[in-house]
Formats: sequence, C-alpha cells, structure tokens
Amino acid sequence: MSLSLNFCGVEFPDPFTLAASPSTGTGEMVERAFDQGWTSAVLKTMAVEREDVRLVYPMIASLDHQDKRLFGMENIDLISDRSLKDWEKDIARLKKRYPNCVVIASIMASSKEDWQEAARRVGGAGADMIECSFSCPHGMPEKGMGSAIGQDPELTERTAAWIKQAAGVPVVIKITPNVTDIVPIAAAVKRSGCDGVCAINTVKALIGIDVETLRPIPAVAGYSTYGGYSGAAVKPIALKCVAEIAKAVDIEISGVGGVYTWKDAVEFLLAGARNVQLCTAVMTWGYRIIEDLKEGMSFYLERKGLVSPSDLVGKALPYLTKHESLSRDYKPVAGIDDAVCLKDGLCFIACRDGGHQAIEIGEGRLHRVNPDKCVGCGLCLSVCPVRGCIEIKERK
Repeated sequence: MSLSLNFCGVEFPDPFTLAASPSTGTGEMVERAFDQGWTSAVLKTMAVEREDVRLVYPMIASLDHQDKRLFGMENIDLISDRSLKDWEKDIARLKKRYPNCVVIASIMASSKEDWQEAARRVGGAGADMIECSFSCPHGMPEKGMGSAIGQDPELTERTAAWIKQAAGVPVVIKITPNVTDIVPIAAAVKRSGCDGVCAINTVKALIGIDVETLRPIPAVAGYSTYGGYSGAAVKPIALKCVAEIAKAVDIEISGVGGVYTWKDAVEFLLAGARNVQLCTAVMTWGYRIIEDLKEGMSFYLERKGLVSPSDLVGKALPYLTKHESLSRDYKPVAGIDDAVCLKDGLCFIACRDGGHQAIEIGEGRLHRVNPDKCVGCGLCLSVCPVRGCIEIKERK
C-alpha cells in the first residue's frame, strides 16, 4: 500500500500538503517541515518586487467555542513581504536538498506583465507547480488582487490564461468561497487551460468585537477590518464547495479548509479532492501533526482494503442529490442506550424545546424515546456528549 497519488500531473508522496501561510513563510521553515515528514508545501504567496507589501500587527484573532480554544481563526495577513529574488533562492535550495518533495510557489499580481513574470521566475527557480491566489478576501483589492479577480468568471478565465501561457509547470488557481456560486468560477479556470483549482481560501468574516473596549478584533492601533476566517469551523463550507465543483466541472481539486485530522482529509477525498492542504491546524499544533496524518490514513486504507488514497476520490458524490429527490418514505426513529447514558438531560431539553417532545425521563432519570412522537430528526444525536449512546435507525 502506498499513500502516493498524482495531482495535476505531479506525483505527490502523500495527499497532505502545507498550505500557503505563515507556516511556509521562509525556506528555512519549509526545510524544518520536510525534515519532520511533510513531503509537499505551498510557499507563502509572493509577488514581484514592484508590489509594496506592508504587514500590520496583530493580524490574528480566534473564535473560542465553549471550552474549545481556536475553533476558528481570523487573519488579516497579506502576502509575503520578502522579495521574489529571495524566494527564488529558497526554491532552488529546497529542490536541491529535497528533490523528492513537491515545492509549490504561490503567486499574486495586479497586471498581466507581473503575473507572467512571477510565473516564469518561480518556474525557472525549480518550483514543481504554481498556485495562484485569486481569492484572498482582504488582500489588496484596491489593486485588483485577491478575490477581486476570483469573484468574476471573466476576470478569472482571462487572468488564469495569462499565467498558463507563461508557466512551464502545472498551474492551480486558488478560488474563493465568497461568491454566490463557486461552480462558474471553477468552470472559468477549466476554460483557461489551467490544470486545477484549490478550494477554498478563507471566508470573509468579522470574528468578534471586544465588549470592554468596543473595538473590533484584531485591533491595530484601535482599528480593524474584515479578515479571512479559517479553522475547523469552515470545514462544512469547504466540503460543500469541493463537492459542488467535483460534480459539475472536470478539473482536479486541492481541498483546503478546516482539515485537522486524517479523517477530515478522507472526507475531502471522498468529496472529490485529489490533494488536501492544511494551514490553521499546523499553526496551532505544529509540523509534528504530519506523523498522525500519515499513520491514520494508512491504517484507514488498510482497514478498508484499499491500496491508495486515489481509491477514495469522489466516492461520496453519487450519494449527493437534490432535496426534492430525497426519500419521503424513509421513516427513522431514535434509540437511547441506557447503559452508557450520562443521564444529563441534554437530549431531553433539546427535544423538548427544539424538537418533537419525544424524549421522556422516567425513574432513575432513565431516558426513553416515545416512538409515537419521534420522527428521527437527529437533534438528540447532535447534542449527546457520548458517542454511540443515541442511534438513528430506520423504523421497523
């Protein structure tokens, strides 16, 4: 069994790739990642020297949910403030030291000339692939950069075609979820001749307001702006976008958004991705998570009797359908295992105040489902803290 698979004509030793982020902000950082077991990385997005990039701090704020820290993250980071000349040296050094690892250069520009110059230079330095950011929700839109391109199919197709003309390696376009429908954007990339899409970039958001200072966060000298939202909280949005593209457009997909574990990665493959990128999880837990990712994927494939991650790609898509096509004859009902029930009353309260009043509490606080009232909506299963305590089954 092997974890390798082909993405856009490039052989990846495994499906896990470091996304363009602060974690790939220098060649030295990527070297450390490769030394710890990562085999592919997208370098932090770079631009030609004519672009004036000035970062602000603080640039990161978190969404904490109940007792869980960093359930979501917002950043107002920009592209790399290092020169493209420095990045060319890093790319050459990385390919020399790690010839079997995949080095992907991420670029951004504001004109045809700059896009093509950046593509030629990073390809000439030895990059195996180029990723192009058409999708940053806050990155220099006044210059027509980032999502200012990726929200318009015509601009997307034209700009992507410029880059493909100049590039000597496969080109992937990173697209934004901040659109009404992501499929026309992916279709525009396909028409341009580029090799794949990366979905998704961050979701435009305002993560919070400090109720003591009355200032939005992260506050830069008292002021803030809308930023890019990432982390576990955006995974459902990213999965939906990947599946929509995979069902509608014949193009290869790198899935990114909320991937923390090997199981998350499997879900993205099942939704149609052939490669999976990680960002916030690495910024939170460090490069060391790659060991668990690869081991978990290997054990899963072995348990399922599969020989490659490519055997998973798109396998869930046939089971996604329109709402009107879902069965109205399927009649589910909930069941509670009293042997493992904590008797905390969470399912009772949820069902009483947000469901169908189907859960009753008897002696010893035993929880019982009234089958005459239960419709199998799934709310009790969603709030129960004990896995396996509640099951939703077809009514006999």
